[in-house]
Amino acid sequence: MNVQQASRFKTWQLVLLFVTGIFLAVGACKNDTPEPAPVLSITSFSPTTAPVSTTLTITGTNFNTTPASNIVTFGNVPATVNSATSTQLVVTVPTGATDGPISVSANGAKATSTANFVIGNKVVVSVSGELTGTINWTKDKVYLLKGYVYVTNGATLNIQAGTIIRGGSKADDPTGQQQAATLVIEKGGKINAIGTVAEPIVFTSNKPAGQRNYGDWGGVVLFGKAPHNQAGSTLAEGGIRGQLGTDNVPNDNSGTMQYVRIEFPGVALTGTTNSEINGLTLYAVGSGTTLDHIQVSYSGDDSYEWFGGTVNAKYLVALRGWDDDWDTDWGFSGKVQYGVALRDPAVADQSSSNGFESDNMGNPGYPAGTTPATIIANNGLPLTSAIFANMSNFVFSGTPVATASTNGSGPFQSGMHLRRFTSISIYNSLLAGYPEGLRLDGKANTTYANALSDKLDLRGVVIANTITPVRGADEITNDQAIAYFNDPARSNTIIASSAVATLLLNSASFNLTAPNFLPQAGSPLLTGAVKTGKMADAFFDKVDFRGAFGTVNWTTGWTNFDPQNTNYDK
Repeated sequence: MNVQQASRFKTWQLVLLFVTGIFLAVGACKNDTPEPAPVLSITSFSPTTAPVSTTLTITGTNFNTTPASNIVTFGNVPATVNSATSTQLVVTVPTGATDGPISVSANGAKATSTANFVIGNKVVVSVSGELTGTINWTKDKVYLLKGYVYVTNGATLNIQAGTIIRGGSKADDPTGQQQAATLVIEKGGKINAIGTVAEPIVFTSNKPAGQRNYGDWGGVVLFGKAPHNQAGSTLAEGGIRGQLGTDNVPNDNSGTMQYVRIEFPGVALTGTTNSEINGLTLYAVGSGTTLDHIQVSYSGDDSYEWFGGTVNAKYLVALRGWDDDWDTDWGFSGKVQYGVALRDPAVADQSSSNGFESDNMGNPGYPAGTTPATIIANNGLPLTSAIFANMSNFVFSGTPVATASTNGSGPFQSGMHLRRFTSISIYNSLLAGYPEGLRLDGKANTTYANALSDKLDLRGVVIANTITPVRGADEITNDQAIAYFNDPARSNTIIASSAVATLLLNSASFNLTAPNFLPQAGSPLLTGAVKTGKMADAFFDKVDFRGAFGTVNWTTGWTNFDPQNTNYDK
């Protein structure tokens, strides 16, 4: 090899080394490039069909390993994420979920399933007879009551928020006695039905949406050991077993009911008078019991009835009942604040439906020809002396009708029918659209004497849009009743039909399926509440407004004003 050839060879060696270096460098750079991060995705979920409250597993990629950092939605309803890895989420199908895809948001990205999830019907569990020990009902099942179901002495029924309980008809009674489903909490038994705004507990008809009606089943009945004015051997109405007894325990505790709806109850058990069960019936229930945020809808009898007892309550709704909304008897002495009743003006009872109906000892309330002294000797104490405050009742938005209702069995009568030696007190309340506002009914030495002595006490009450605002009955004359109600010291108000607009009621106050009860800004109902007298009791909130509402709608979220069309299968 000559010098020139050697030089060329060396040059090619250098070029080859240079090119090789470039390839090695490029290869090294490729090896240093990181793998791309996995994209958030949903590859599958199981099961693909399941009821609300069921556990479901979602498989995919790039989930956040912190459960709360993954937002999982069924439609627009968020689900609880129980556990998480980067490739798997375990969630609970939420109440309100609908058929459709599932979405997951995590790590700044969002993924939606290509397949649809389908909400399945819940398992139905039949319940009948006696319940003993500790019983737990959970929201992943539907419970079908058949016949009379008794929570016995010493037993406790716990009901999870969001649980649906259905009441069977007379034909569903397994004993063949034609007893429509009724849940009875006996003396010494307890119910803990604690719902939430988002997940109320619902007792309803066993019929499908669109076919439900008044009195499809019995209702809910609580017995307690608090004082009443009846003989201890007195039986419950409607053939339910159990006597009132003579326990006399004012602070007795029958449990807790919060955020509970009771729909389509009030079955007539027989063809005789007073054989119906009310929506919520309370026999001698004590003040240790907690009742708040309860709605009774489409009751075939009274929405609420208290037979003696000392139990207190707040935030009650009575929707489209058949007979009375708030019925007090047998010495009930509890306290109630915030209640609204909305009536269907086409439905009333043959007994004449009232907002408040208050008696002391029932019919006739006192033996004929007796005096208060002999009434006491005949077990007339304790008197019915309940205190109601901030209640609103709505019936006719136009001219009230005093004749028989078109779809019921009788007429509407009074916003308040107070009779038979009652000592009830009603403060800061609104009664709108009844034929009569107040009917003060009784003997001169009983009901009227209680009124004059302030045992029966009406203050801050607004009666609006009535044919007869105030009247007397029995031995109480119209003039006496009117003078009592219009006493300036009582701060009561009568609003003529022609002046109802001055109240600035919400235009949706009488809407049967989508009401709004909040008064308009500037309404006189937002001020003027009486805060003295019996309102000084520590139980009562000292609010400025009259009626059940100020500026906060406490019915939002947990009530249902159209239960006829709700699907409770899922």
